[in-house]
Order: sequence, then C-alpha cells, then structure tokens
Amino acid sequence: MTDTHTHIYIPDSGEDPKAILERALAAGVGRMVFPNIDAASVGPIRELHSAYPARTKIAMGLHPTELGDDWSETVDRMERILDEEGWDAVGEIGIDLYWDASGAERQVEAFSRQVDIAIARRLPVIIHCREGLDLTLEVLSSKRRDLLPPLIFHSFTAGPEEVRGIRKVCDPWFGINGVVTFRNAKPLREALPEIGLDRIVLETDSPWLAPVPYRGRRNESSYLPYIRDCVASVLGEEAENVERITDMNAEKIFGF
Repeated sequence: MTDTHTHIYIPDSGEDPKAILERALAAGVGRMVFPNIDAASVGPIRELHSAYPARTKIAMGLHPTELGDDWSETVDRMERILDEEGWDAVGEIGIDLYWDASGAERQVEAFSRQVDIAIARRLPVIIHCREGLDLTLEVLSSKRRDLLPPLIFHSFTAGPEEVRGIRKVCDPWFGINGVVTFRNAKPLREALPEIGLDRIVLETDSPWLAPVPYRGRRNESSYLPYIRDCVASVLGEEAENVERITDMNAEKIFGF
C-alpha cells in the first residue's frame, strides 16, 4: 500500500519516526510520501527520507496556514532547495480559510506562485483546500489546463457536487483518508463512486485524522489498511483491488 500523505517525520510524539515508519512497513504500507509544511520541516523530511530512500518520496511546499510576512522569501529558498536536490512533488500548498479568512489574498498569491513552480518543473502538486474551494479553483483555472501537472486534492472530504465542480477546471486525483470512516462523513462516502477508483489515492495525513477504530488517537501510516477497507466497502470492491489500483495511481503521480 501507498500512503500518499503522511507527516510521520514530525518528531512531536517523543517516539523515533523510524519506529513509526517500521510499523507501517510491518502493516503492509511499503511506500510513503512526505509533504513539507514550512522551512523547519525540511530537515526532518530529509533525514527520514535518507534512511528509506526506496520507500519514500518527498514534497516541498509552504502550507497556507504557515505564511509569515516573509513568505515570498521562504518560497524563494524552497525553490532553490527544490532545484538542488531530488524532491518529487510540490506541496502541500493551497488555500485554508478555516481559521482565518483575512489572509485570503496572500494565500492566493502564494498558491499561484507555487503552482507555477510545479508547472515549470513538471512536478505533481499536493493541494491543501479547506473552506477555500472557490479560490483554489480560481487559481487553477488561471493556468493553462493542458500545462497543469498531476494534482491531488489532499484530504478530500466534500461530496459529489464538489467533485463535479472541480472536474470542470481540472482532472485531479483525490486523497482519501481516515475521515471516510467517520460516522458524519456521509457526503464523502457518497462522493467515492463519483470520483471512481481510478482517481483515488489513499492517505493518512498522520499524525492527524486517525481512522475508526483509532479516532481521537495520534494517527500513523500503519493505520492505512482501515482506510483501504472502508473505501472497498463503500465501492463494493475487494480490498486487494482497491490496494492494487490506488498503488497504480500513486505510481502514475509520483513515479514509485
């Protein structure tokens, strides 16, 4: 299995991230993608990736909630690092107006610039979108559709109508995580047939959003099978088929 979005590199649990990664391998999660958040997370990502280079891919990006007054200079530095080393994607980047909508203009500018960085390098983009779908699509629609690289709407939690709206602008993959197992996630479960298995990738977004039966605990990549099994149940598919096709999707995007 492939966890296309995990932050297990964050050393905030008091546990060695390598031990967490080893549990994922033991659970059958053999490949993981580490998205960057800010300048401080570059070092931990590099360290864990260097220990498991065949098992992991890494993404460089400035998260929309981490934009400081010097965000433009931070993106400049990230762009230089991106060119100097073997990074595999741009992300996670996007629009997040859940906590504070006052910075929307700055978020749009930062997102647009980082999408341009990805387009220039033909790197896939991991999109963080929370309470900001209209602005996210506004940015993407400002780019030539035929030049857009592979896109993932990470932690997708909306319904079929939002899927159809997104597809008017682009044809992305959708990252499905532990939210799909939550009792109140009926719109997301209804969206899965609309998305189709060929456009789904699995993710945990660990250490957040642990799936049932671990909801409320610190999430980790070893919990990915619970997400796979829920997706299989909703779509009426065998778990092995969900695993096979979502792995193929991750290969198309990240080149595993």
